[in-house]
Order: sequence, then C-alpha cells, then structure tokens
Amino acid sequence: MHILVVEDERALCETIVRSLRRLAYSVDFCYDGDKALALLGVERYDLVLLDLNLPGADGMTVLRTLRQKDRDTKVLILSARSAVSDKVEGLDAGANDYLAKPFHLEELAARIRSLTRRQFTQNDVVLTCGQVAFDTKSRTATAGGQELSLTRKELGILEYLLLHQGCPVSQEELLDHVWDNRVDHFSNSIRVHISALRKKLRAALGFDPIRNRIGEGYVMEEEKP
Repeated sequence: MHILVVEDERALCETIVRSLRRLAYSVDFCYDGDKALALLGVERYDLVLLDLNLPGADGMTVLRTLRQKDRDTKVLILSARSAVSDKVEGLDAGANDYLAKPFHLEELAARIRSLTRRQFTQNDVVLTCGQVAFDTKSRTATAGGQELSLTRKELGILEYLLLHQGCPVSQEELLDHVWDNRVDHFSNSIRVHISALRKKLRAALGFDPIRNRIGEGYVMEEEKP
C-alpha cells in the first residue's frame, strides 16, 4: 500500500513513517499542505494520513481540493481537534475516518487496515488465495502452511496481488502502490522483487501461483486441479 503522511509535527511524522515502513507499507511524507497538494497532483496513493493544522494550505483545503478530482483515495484525518463539530466537518468534506490526537500507533495501524481492505469485510484480517495467506495485522505471509521470509517490498507486492487476485496487475500499478516516490521508474527493481517472491512461493508450494498475462501484467491465482 502506498501511503502519504502529511503532518507538520516533524517528530510525530517521522515516528509514524518509521512505524508504517516497519509494517511493509510504502510511505511518502511532507510537512505542509502546499507540498501535499503537489504530491497528490503527481503521485497515486491508496491512503492519505492528513493533519488539519498545516502551514501553507491547511488540511481541510487539501482534503477538499483532493475530493474535487479524486473520490477513491482514502483519507484518514489525524488531528488534535477532537470536538464533534470538527469530526463532522472533516467527514462531510470527504474524509473516510478521523483519529484524534494523541493516539496509539497500534490503533492507527488498525484504522489503516480497516480502510484499505477494500472488497473484504471489516472482520477479515487474513487475505488468502489457495495455499497462500497474508495476515494484515501481523504483516506476515505463509505458503503451504509455512511462514515465508519476505522483504518489505515482497510483502507489499504479495498483499497487492492478493487484494486484486484474479485480476492482472501491471508493473506500473505495482510501482504506484508498493514503491514510494523515490523509485526510479526505469530501474529493474520491480522485476527483481517479483522474481524473488515467485522463487520463494515456488519453493514452498512446488508451483508458482503468480501468472504472467502477456501485455496485461501479473495475476495471483489458485492452483488449477
């Protein structure tokens, strides 16, 4: 998942970023609303963690500007404003959730899981496809019942493929949703990580559940009988 953290308290921002990266999320960050608007204009994000009291454009301006052209990107407001009226204003402006400061990182992680499970129900914490499973809470993966030792990028790729199982996912889409904005789009990084992930899945299962659809992308599928 590709997440943008917009928070002007630098120590808090850096703590959130470190925590999310340890959970294998791809994270970009900035400290002001103008930079946030610039990033949102050129990058695709699955989720934005948005403070309201920002230098430059404030958080509500960022939110309303985003919603003028993008209704799909999830937005979780993080704010010291805890009055009911503030929460109502944020949700009415298009935020998907509102978390008052101070908060625990564990609760933030749970809110993120809830917002990004998409087609899955609120109670689903494990994404599965055949013998492959990914626990969105512990951020661990298994194949054939054995835990896989995966890098952060491999975990991110696997999660995204499981969320879109049966549908082709292009390299460009993986770069948008699994890598941060520091990636070189002309590098061979995506192929290297996909190859390593497929090798580990093949070793655990005896077959490769990731298929190549020529001209379309990668597809996570169950083993055919």
